[in-house]
Amino acid sequence: MLSQIKNSILYGVIFDSNALKAQLSNLKIQSEKKDFWSNNDKAKKVMVEISELEQKINLISEYETKINEVNEYFKLANEENDQITINDCHDTLNELIKDLEKYEFHLQFNGETDSNSCYVEIHAGAGGTESQDWAQMLQRMYMRWSERKKFKFKIIYESYGEEAGIKSCTALVEGKYAFGYLKRESGIHRLVRISPFDSNSRRHTSFSSVWISPLIDESIEINLQDKDIRIDTFRASGAGGQHVNTTDSAIRITHLTSGIVVQCQNERSQHKNKATAFNLLKSKLYELEMQKIETEKRATEDQKSEIGWGNQIRSYVLHPYRMVKDLRSNYEDSDPDAVLDGKIDNLIFSNIK
Repeated sequence: MLSQIKNSILYGVIFDSNALKAQLSNLKIQSEKKDFWSNNDKAKKVMVEISELEQKINLISEYETKINEVNEYFKLANEENDQITINDCHDTLNELIKDLEKYEFHLQFNGETDSNSCYVEIHAGAGGTESQDWAQMLQRMYMRWSERKKFKFKIIYESYGEEAGIKSCTALVEGKYAFGYLKRESGIHRLVRISPFDSNSRRHTSFSSVWISPLIDESIEINLQDKDIRIDTFRASGAGGQHVNTTDSAIRITHLTSGIVVQCQNERSQHKNKATAFNLLKSKLYELEMQKIETEKRATEDQKSEIGWGNQIRSYVLHPYRMVKDLRSNYEDSDPDAVLDGKIDNLIFSNIK
């Protein structure tokens, strides 16, 4: 087992050390050029990449040291037939394997925008109050997950249901690799439960859609022409009282070519809402283009049409049994209360891995 773990580090199953060092060397040569800081944004990205490469190389060195230490202890314990120390070595190895699996998982965040923050859009399906309540439950689930990850969860648009729940919402999740984690959450989420809104306590099935798009920065150019967009202003809705704006500060932007509509109302300034809405529109257009490229590779229908009401990606069943099942990876979780409280890492990992 020792040699297997060591080989996985040295020969590139986890990290290709030689390739990383070569890449680091090339970037350092770039950083030493006289005109390196002439493009400030590009230079900052290179410096971040240098820092990340150095961390990975140091990580490899640390694991090699740990494995060598365990190897020496194991040899001595084996010679002396010291079963307690042998068991300790096995426990240490198991911990190392778990750590390596985590880092191997993070290596799969290799997309252009995987390290970015992201937008989470939730829309209630048909079914009125029942589906709107389910949409709000999903909103809370992602909010609690963000809190567990120490990410910021900022609602930028929210449309409330007449009796309970929300009709739709858009939130910004700010954190390193937020998009990498959540990108495969896009799809239809199905809930089966005894409805709290049904006086006869009947079982109901509700649907809500989730759509994830990356927060894009200035390094990714999205061309928006005035003839392709329509901008509308309206008065922001809210829970009432001091939360109701008295001016038309909320912004709705419609991209006429694609039919994409984005809205923002979280700021009292129309200017700030407009800037946020434009950024959200660019993010959605970027993600739509990436989906089209992926579609061409797979020769399937566009991702947007795949996310239809008959194509759910995950089922949350609270009655007659209790189970959350991802319908792509077939991963099952028997604790739906914990899942709805934000413990969704295992469901996320089952798809990304």
